[in-house]
Amino acid sequence: MSYTSAMQAYVKNRVPRWVPFIWLAYLTFFLWGPIKGPTSAAQWVATGVALVMFLFLYFTFFLTSKPWPMVCVAGMAVLGIVYAPFNGGAANFFIYAASMAPFALDTEWAAALAIAGVVIVAALESWLLHVTNGFIFPATFLSTFIGAANIYFAQRNRHVENLKRANAEIEQLTKVAERERIARDLHDVLGHTLSLITLKSELARKLMDRDPIQARQEIHDVELTARQALADVRQAIGGYRSKGLAAEIKQAAATLETAGVRAEVRSMEIELPPAKESVLALVLREAVTNVVRHANASHCRVELGQVNGHCRLEVCDDGRGGLAVEGNGLRGMRERVESLGGSVERDVTRGTRIIVQLPIKETAST
Repeated sequence: MSYTSAMQAYVKNRVPRWVPFIWLAYLTFFLWGPIKGPTSAAQWVATGVALVMFLFLYFTFFLTSKPWPMVCVAGMAVLGIVYAPFNGGAANFFIYAASMAPFALDTEWAAALAIAGVVIVAALESWLLHVTNGFIFPATFLSTFIGAANIYFAQRNRHVENLKRANAEIEQLTKVAERERIARDLHDVLGHTLSLITLKSELARKLMDRDPIQARQEIHDVELTARQALADVRQAIGGYRSKGLAAEIKQAAATLETAGVRAEVRSMEIELPPAKESVLALVLREAVTNVVRHANASHCRVELGQVNGHCRLEVCDDGRGGLAVEGNGLRGMRERVESLGGSVERDVTRGTRIIVQLPIKETAST
């Protein structure tokens, strides 16, 4: 992953903040020689300087970003080089450098090379300077062993961080998809009923003077439709919007008649899974709404049947047709149907003809 760093992520997100302080216990081996003595004041000063410099590098490693953590690792190795001839416990600086290098680098190979470099430097110093104070074994073997183990842990931490980022992206995409779904639902639920309310309100206004009784009836229908719209919105929130395909077909016929469009309805009873029945009901509602709003039609045919294991819904009008670009409603209709393994065809050469087919049985695409 791009360097944040892996160790920083590990410390900040995976373990308590006090854990790095526990790892400082290994400094005991560096202090053991001076404590065991005899140690001069100058040696204690040198030891103190080494501790201050190490602690600065150690905590800087956790608090900074690339490239400084690797600089800190190199500084620890330098401390080991400087103090090894005088204090065998300086092997700890090589161990710290080897164990922290995997968290400062982005790849396993880079970490392996860094650890190999630390071990080779320690071995060369021991050989060239004839260091014989118990330095060689921890500086080489333990550095190799602990560093190799930390390559695994560093890689695991990188995978965890990548997974967290992927989950965050999925969550964001899910939110976007949910917003789109809500937009489609609002269009499907309110578009039809608001169109019907508009039609009935216009009709009531025209009838107000010449037929007050019929006008009152239309106003009453507007009230009922508005109440139904409110109920539909509540059902949408609860996820139970569909009244069933049979009820939607009856409502479609009533809507068309109210709009002055002669309705021809042919349907057969088909058992469908609830999800597919709900989608077909919404598709029918959207298609009829488009006929009422845009088609300027005088006749509309609605057919529901079964063909080759598929439920086939056809809505055909004799309106203006044309090559108008698909709107949000039709796009949402197509997305819903295709998500269930079905298809939507649209023919606008003579009027508008919508054909929707859905497999009656569940398929792998569903």
